[in-house]
Amino acid sequence: MAHQELKFYQTGTFTVGNRLLPPELRSVQSAVDRTNSLDSGHRACQGCGEALGARYAIDAAMRVTNKQMIAANATGCLEVFSTPYPETSWQIPWIHSLFGNTAAVATGIAAAMKVKNKDVRVVAQGGDGGTTDIGFGCLSGMFERNDDVLYICYDNQAYMNTGVQRSSATPPAARTATTVPVPNEPGNVFGQGKNLPLIAMAHHIPYVATATVADLHDLEHKVAKAMSVRGARYIHIFVPCPLGWGAASHDTIKLARMAKETGLFPVFEAEYGSVTHVSKIRRKIPVDDYLRLQKRFAHLFGKNPRIDILARYQEIADHNIRRFGLLQDETVYHYAGGEPV
Repeated sequence: MAHQELKFYQTGTFTVGNRLLPPELRSVQSAVDRTNSLDSGHRACQGCGEALGARYAIDAAMRVTNKQMIAANATGCLEVFSTPYPETSWQIPWIHSLFGNTAAVATGIAAAMKVKNKDVRVVAQGGDGGTTDIGFGCLSGMFERNDDVLYICYDNQAYMNTGVQRSSATPPAARTATTVPVPNEPGNVFGQGKNLPLIAMAHHIPYVATATVADLHDLEHKVAKAMSVRGARYIHIFVPCPLGWGAASHDTIKLARMAKETGLFPVFEAEYGSVTHVSKIRRKIPVDDYLRLQKRFAHLFGKNPRIDILARYQEIADHNIRRFGLLQDETVYHYAGGEPV
């Protein structure tokens, strides 16, 4: 069945139950037969977006594959809080890899399953540090070979597990342990970093998508679609981190939704290098409202607000809105290899 975007009035709530919907439109998380792949008892922080993203994504993948799936997991927050030796919160076949070789390990698992003639699917997962930085080479190789693996990046925009250091997914002007605001450079500098979804598209792999933990149906649909495709696939999930961002733990879903509604995090799907679907902004909000909820941007406000920095931020959001056609009355540009066609 084709994916159907749901409206707020259909559910009356943003929670996972959605009992007002017919059963075929309800989320995996609302079903009693969900896998509970990442079970309770793990040691994630209160309000951890990564814990939510991992449970949502892997449960959806397990349903589509009829539980015939193996996950490879990079070192990082997700691995540390879910598997403190000798305990584990995973209820699936799961293997821990080094920080930078998850994609290669997953490729090996997929090759072994093929040799054994077993239809067992493989998912690799890691944070933004293990994906955009340390594991970038292995991931690009996986894309270039078109290995039959779904790679999921849980992007919380820094190395949270080791003390909130900057990664190449850290946004500009953000305070981290390695980008402390000083008069001339207020936090992380502008003009650096990597846009991994666009880099993945440049490899012309079968499927690339972005998602947030704020839209469960959209996230589950994209995981299900990715698992229906053979070859290399990539999903980039936006997962706020209350601890590293200095945000309230109850604002995790709100921040993920605001990142999309500002235009700072475009939510889209792409196939073989071209954008095929864009999730439109429901109600555009200024970036100030989003940044103000996070202490990592507190230095931009106060007695002498950095109006210049905030204006540059708004320009980034507005550029994304134009580039991807995120407003209801705009059309989307199509990209091949990261360039407009």
